[in-house]
Amino acid sequence: MSTKEKTLEELLLQEEVLTQNEIVLHNDDVNTFDHVIETLIYACEHTPEQAEQCSIIVHHNGKCTVKTGLLDDLKPRCTMLLEAGLSAEIV
Repeated sequence: MSTKEKTLEELLLQEEVLTQNEIVLHNDDVNTFDHVIETLIYACEHTPEQAEQCSIIVHHNGKCTVKTGLLDDLKPRCTMLLEAGLSAEIV
């Protein structure tokens, strides 16, 4: 096996280890659109337009992935969503 092939194989292995997780926001009958939008802007650093689109998708589809990334980054963000009264989980 050449050095180039070995390096490529190691890189592919590292990419598999660094899998992306997702925060999925679920619809509820309690929170207003404004509250959801404001919380997504704060907790997930969405733009107002992005937060509004996610809130509409959640309303119509029942859920929406609102943030992807490494678990260490997503845990505190998901906690902020939950503390704000939203229904969210990391998958």
